[in-house]
Amino acid sequence: MDFKAQALKELTDQQVRFAPVARRREQVDRAAKLVGEVDVQRAYPYQFICFRITEYRSEAHAELLIRGSDLKHDLAEFIKRLERSIPPLPIEQAVEPILTLDEVSKKLNVSTKTVVRWRVRGLVGQRVIVQGRRQLGYPKSQLDRFLSDNRNLVERGCQFSRMADRERDTILYRARRLARAGGDITDVSRRISRRLGRSVEAIRYTIKNFDCAHPDQAIFPDRKSPLDGATKEMIFAQYEGGTPVGTLSKKFERSRTAVYQAINEVQARRLLEQPVEYIHNASFEDASNDATYLGPMPGEAQFFAQSQSMSPPKDVPAELVHLYRWPLLSKDQEQHLFRKMNYLKYKLNKIRQGASPNSARSGDLRQIEELHSQVRRVRDRLISCNTRLVASIAKKHSGTFDNLSELMSDGSISLMRAVEKFDYFRGFKFSTYATWAIMKNFARSIPDEKNHRDRYVTGNEDMFESRADVRSDEQEIVAQADMARDRVNKLLEGLDPRTRDIIRMRNGLDGSSEMTLEQIGQHFGITKERVRQINVRGMKQLRDRVSVNRIEL
Repeated sequence: MDFKAQALKELTDQQVRFAPVARRREQVDRAAKLVGEVDVQRAYPYQFICFRITEYRSEAHAELLIRGSDLKHDLAEFIKRLERSIPPLPIEQAVEPILTLDEVSKKLNVSTKTVVRWRVRGLVGQRVIVQGRRQLGYPKSQLDRFLSDNRNLVERGCQFSRMADRERDTILYRARRLARAGGDITDVSRRISRRLGRSVEAIRYTIKNFDCAHPDQAIFPDRKSPLDGATKEMIFAQYEGGTPVGTLSKKFERSRTAVYQAINEVQARRLLEQPVEYIHNASFEDASNDATYLGPMPGEAQFFAQSQSMSPPKDVPAELVHLYRWPLLSKDQEQHLFRKMNYLKYKLNKIRQGASPNSARSGDLRQIEELHSQVRRVRDRLISCNTRLVASIAKKHSGTFDNLSELMSDGSISLMRAVEKFDYFRGFKFSTYATWAIMKNFARSIPDEKNHRDRYVTGNEDMFESRADVRSDEQEIVAQADMARDRVNKLLEGLDPRTRDIIRMRNGLDGSSEMTLEQIGQHFGITKERVRQINVRGMKQLRDRVSVNRIEL
């Protein structure tokens, strides 16, 4: 399935390649919300769509209008591709409760296939790891919002399990008549669905179940034609959601080999669709360089040790504190990471050239997926260690009416592109190349923004700008809380594991409620008096360390 609008395909490729993982998750949520608001009878400007998804006002495709029906199709494809590019998250690390695909199916009394199909209506899942297995999960807040906005749809899906015998007989009677007239199961299901007001999948399942139970009276006795693209996508989605291959084999009446082939084909096509651009070097073709190019960067142990002790200057605004979580890279470290990233892309591209969706092997697919993951990790480290450069340049270019956060966002996109385009073999520092790239972007975007403000000024901005803002800054409060939590966690790392865990349980530092001495004692198999002694000793060690190092909490 491809895009109806080329502009949205370009936007999707850009976000998959350059947007951080956290930003991609936010964009998936915003796109899902937009799907539910689209009217298929209207046309929507591309710039409006881009802003709703990315919260960035693009100047591209100013005259482009996209029909509502095409927009729904493309938003579903946008969500699907961004979901695939987001690495699975262990369910224990989720910030809110997440229900697995099976849990949602049981809760709503619908099939897992129906839940997956609701993606085009705005129910967006995310890949999570549950007990070592990848599954589809749905955040509770998103599920509640979907149920509130689509009550009729959910109720209609629930009615499938309560289908009366008389209605089932009617469906089978109409299906047999239409099948004799030459209709296939897909066309027959759609026509009966329109006539009876049932979902297409409910009709299809009714016919399939009857044919399985009564092979001598089957309405469609020969359904051994090759699987179409939509069915393969459905098989892969349910497999990714945790459905065993044996269950899929029975459900779709295909052999296990055919199911595995469909899964491999869809996975291969998705992996091969992701664009790979890299800067080639003749040394990549020498296999003896593999260990050197893929090894740890120079001074990696010292780099991570320094990252543990990083702390922002006292005069740094709260919204910029996150820029000081990673130290700056030396020239040798920088060269190693750029070389490693491009070498990984070279290996990835070499495997892709010899693979096709119809004949890709499982081993090659796993290797492609792992290489993509390694490229993302190296690229994210390069971006994180150079984000302070964006802040420095943005401050110099921010005037009285310029929003620093907007300049930071604009400059970050330029930094991401610079990481992809930087030719490290020329021997220059990346900061030199990135500085020119960011400044060139600001030279174009800042005058455009000022002209826009001058043209659409309302006349009251000066009055509002001159008044003091006495409201509390929620973002600053959250940032300060995060800073305090980081400092406490760094202090706790100096304690032995049991003492550290007892203090966290006793004070609720791990996000859960505070535990009593007796509950902690039962957890560790010791008396509550011993728990109290360990807690007192650990707190004294923390107070001594705070006093000696003069740490502010």
